[in-house]
Amino acid sequence: MSGNGHRGAAEPDWWIYSGAGPGAGAGAGAEWPAPPPWRDFPGAPDLPPPPDEPEEAERRLGRAATVRPKRDQLDTINAALLLRRPLLVTGNPGVGKSSLAYQLARDLGLGRVLHWSITSRSTLRSGLYDYDAIGRAQAAADTPADAGGATALIGDFIHLGPLGTALLPYARPRVLLIDELDKSDIDLPNDLLNAFENADYTVPELIRLRGRHETVEVHTADPGRRATIRGGVVQCHAFPVVVITSNGERDFPAPFLRRCLRLDLPDLDESGLADLINAHLSTADERVRQLIGAFVQRRGEHGTIAADQLLNAAFLTAAGVDGQTTEDDWNRLLDTVWRSLAPGRP
Repeated sequence: MSGNGHRGAAEPDWWIYSGAGPGAGAGAGAEWPAPPPWRDFPGAPDLPPPPDEPEEAERRLGRAATVRPKRDQLDTINAALLLRRPLLVTGNPGVGKSSLAYQLARDLGLGRVLHWSITSRSTLRSGLYDYDAIGRAQAAADTPADAGGATALIGDFIHLGPLGTALLPYARPRVLLIDELDKSDIDLPNDLLNAFENADYTVPELIRLRGRHETVEVHTADPGRRATIRGGVVQCHAFPVVVITSNGERDFPAPFLRRCLRLDLPDLDESGLADLINAHLSTADERVRQLIGAFVQRRGEHGTIAADQLLNAAFLTAAGVDGQTTEDDWNRLLDTVWRSLAPGRP
């Protein structure tokens, strides 16, 4: 996200998220604007609010105010929130793609972020739920028949994944980060279409038992939390705030893109980089300003260098490393810390 953005202008009435920090914007209150009729889902909002995770938000975003998106970026973000559509966020490494999910969750008071980190082995099923059939069979063998046997134990061996938890019927939307979709198997983007379009899913292992057990309590992706599934079907109430990150390393199919709003984040400018360092290190002295200028120059000469590489150098500076080494040694250290991420570049 680029620095400063639009700070003094009046915020449009239709915005849910203002980017101005915790508690700001219409979405920070109890009521959200109504969804489009075709994105209004029938799930009964009977779950308690999700847990918060302020320590993780602080680790990701820093203690001070973070970089505020610019006006055009805020328009796109708010359009995705209002339309209940996933936000596909692209940009170079370190521009704040993943951080956007944590910023939305913190500023809008939506609880901990459900983080689905994608690998080449990720499947739709792994994002929805996992069923430990072997563990259940072993436990059932040790359970007396008069204690309920195998069927009474099944909920202990079903763990909802990040996507499955995000689609539970909460009163307010959860924030789901689908991180680095580029890494996925070629089929996963298309496999996600039904979940995005209908916001529901089934757990076949529970459907087979619903004649005897209409409701089953299962584990969720929130540590220590459980949820009740009725009839083996999960139906969303408030469509989650879905942030999907991509480094632009592959093309996605048109049906998938049609269901997303796309936001491309440019590299942070000097103002944004200063905000980033101040958020994490609470410093903006002359040494930091000089470091930012050197970083921006090197980024222009050597290609992609991530903002967190600048943050590493700023921490070394704050620790006094630059003052305890010769200029040549410090420059060599910066060469190591600021090594370009572009293929074939030093």
